[in-house]
Formats: sequence, C-alpha cells, structure tokens
Amino acid sequence: MRQRLGKVRTTAAVAVTWGVLVGGGAVGTTRAAAADDTLTRSSPVRLAPGVTYTEFRMPLPRGIVHGHLLTVDLAAPEVSVDLLHPAAVAARAPVSELAGARDAVGAVNGDFFNISEAQHPGVAATGSAVGPEVSSGRDLKGPVPDGQRFGPALPPGATTKDVLGIGYDHRARLDRLALRGTVRTPGSAWPLRGLNQYALPEGGIGAYTARWGQVSRERAVCGTDTDRGAGCDTDTAEVTIRGGRVAETAGRPGAGEIEPGAVVLVGREEGARRLRTLHVGERVRISSRLVGRLPGRLRCAVGGFPVLRHGRPADGLDTAAVTMRTSAGIADRGRTLFLMALDGEKEQHQTGLTVRELADLMARLGARDAMDLDGGGSTTFVTRDQDGAPQVRNHPTDGKERPVANAVGVLSAD
Repeated sequence: MRQRLGKVRTTAAVAVTWGVLVGGGAVGTTRAAAADDTLTRSSPVRLAPGVTYTEFRMPLPRGIVHGHLLTVDLAAPEVSVDLLHPAAVAARAPVSELAGARDAVGAVNGDFFNISEAQHPGVAATGSAVGPEVSSGRDLKGPVPDGQRFGPALPPGATTKDVLGIGYDHRARLDRLALRGTVRTPGSAWPLRGLNQYALPEGGIGAYTARWGQVSRERAVCGTDTDRGAGCDTDTAEVTIRGGRVAETAGRPGAGEIEPGAVVLVGREEGARRLRTLHVGERVRISSRLVGRLPGRLRCAVGGFPVLRHGRPADGLDTAAVTMRTSAGIADRGRTLFLMALDGEKEQHQTGLTVRELADLMARLGARDAMDLDGGGSTTFVTRDQDGAPQVRNHPTDGKERPVANAVGVLSAD
C-alpha cells in the first residue's frame, strides 16, 4: 500500500499546478471567498464529463489541512452516483475494491459501521453500516437505534435516519429514511422494526434476507435503544420463512447464509413473544420499505449526520475532537455534489478538523448543505487513474486502507 500511495502522490503532483498562498493570484488558484485568502485549490483535473478533481490546502495554527475534492455535475447525462457496497450488508471492503468493482470514476468512504464488539465478548462484529442503505434503487437495510450507533456523538436533532440521497431526478438532498414494514399472519399484524440491521429496537422484530450475508445475527439483540454496551438479551426468538410459510423456529438468532427468497425474522422481548406464537406451516407475509420525508424516489442513500444546512453550520457541532474527515456537500439546489476527504500523511505537519471546522470548510468549498461521513482511519479518497485502475489519492491515517461498510461512488457512461 505504501508503494501504491507513493505512486498516486507522484501522479497527482504531475497533474496539479499549485497557486501561491498569499498575493499574486497565480493561475490555477481559486480562493474560497473574497474575504479569505487562506484556502487555495489546485487547477481542476477533468476525470470524466461533469466530474473534476482538485486538491486544496488551508493553514491552521496547529498545521496544514490538506484535502481532496470531487465536484460532480449531476445534470451531466453521462454521470450517476450510487452507493458502493460489498456483496453482503454484513461485510466490509476497501474503497478501492468497491470502486474497482463498479468501474467508478471516483469514490469516498461512506457511513459509520459496527467496527468492533469489545463490549460483547464472543459476539461477532458485523461490519454493517449504522444508517439506511439504498443502492441502485434497492433498500438494503434500515437504521439502527440512535443509542446503538458507532462514531462521534450525534449533534442535537440528528438521528441515524439522516441520509445523503441522490434521487432519480439527478439531484442530491439531505433526507431522513424511516423503515415502514409489517409482519402479517392470518390472525394478526405486527410492525417490522428492522431490516438487515446489526441492532434491533427493544421489543422489536427485524427481517434478514439473503443480502445480510453469513455473519451471526446475534448482535441484533445486544445493547438497548440508549446504551450500545448493554448486555445481550436472552428473551429472543428466530423464525425462518420460506415460500410464505414458517419453515423453522429457534430460540436464539442464528448464523449462516439465508437462501434467496427466504426471510429470517429475529425478535427480542415483546417481538420474541409474538414470534413464539407462530407455528411451522403457518402463512406469514412480510412487507418493508424505506420512506423519506421529501418527495421523490431515491436511487441511492448513505447514512451520516448533517453538519451544514442552508449555508449555516448545524447547532451543537463538536469543537474539540480533531481527526481526518470525509464529507459530502450539496450546492446549486442539488445539482452539484461535492465529495471530500482529508489527507492523513504523517510527518507533513498535516492536521485534521473538528466537526464544527468541517462545516465551515464545506461552506468555503461551495456547499449549501453537507453531511459528515465516517472519518479517522476510514477516510479514503479514490479516483480512477489513466489506465482505468482505482488509485488511493489520500494517505489513510493507518498507513493503508481500512475495509469499510460502503462508499459513495461516481460513475460515468463515457
């Protein structure tokens, strides 16, 4: 990885011409605002019709903020944006691998995810994302309860339902996606509270499909709605539905592949008690969909939390923790999408940002709305090189790519 990153740095240095930081106004430098000459950008490099790449630098008293930016014209007919993900919801992969599988022009890492289970010894970490996932118009998973999320504390008013979405109208937006679903039997109807989620709400029933993968579903009944580290529930049940009928029942969540067309229902507390009333052979019908607050169907959606709305930073953003950040921004009433990741190269006097500083940066880069995506060691920025291979542009802080739950990818038909 070190060698590959070095190659990318050389390629970028050849392709990019930097302007001067102060005075002069050299060709290739764009200032973020007339009153602020501290943020400088490289000359834009066209990667595909409607897609450009730039680097930027911004000095702070504690060091240099160095970042990478994709600017995407969503109105360009050749361009589309989609959620990139591994073959299973409960799986992880490097961004470069996800981008290569879809021949993406560029990509950044996406949502926070279930990265570890130190609080529940013996329970497997699923690698599954926190928030909703929609890819190519398909609902992959629902949001976990707010108290079960990984990542920094949510600012006031934010929720795991928050998403960056790209609609079939070729516009980006910040939205919220809630799961609406029902489990119906001949004599009853119960709310479905989960879809391929690593954590279920207390008292709920969740559905797991073939998209979940092979990882154990035990994590779904650990923790509570307000305490991720709480113990694992023992009042549980699992029911397998095949061909619209109950095929198997069990007292604990299981593991292993779920065959296509089958659905495994997992319940805890009241949800478990309801599932225990079902009998082998009984008819069961399951329906589910992710519903947004705004009109229009989403082609893709990824979780995170808003840091900028209508050009103003969200209230209560953290001003203390400094780390490398990944973000998606929106401008031009949804017609322009920005994908940004900071560089974590060591021994270059580089620094990260607080969440509040991230909001300011995205505004300087031109965004009216912006979302914080997973950061730290997950921060990864990938573009396609001249040979069509995915290349990591930034230096991940771990010295190599971290496998992640999903990524936001820019695709081109050109």
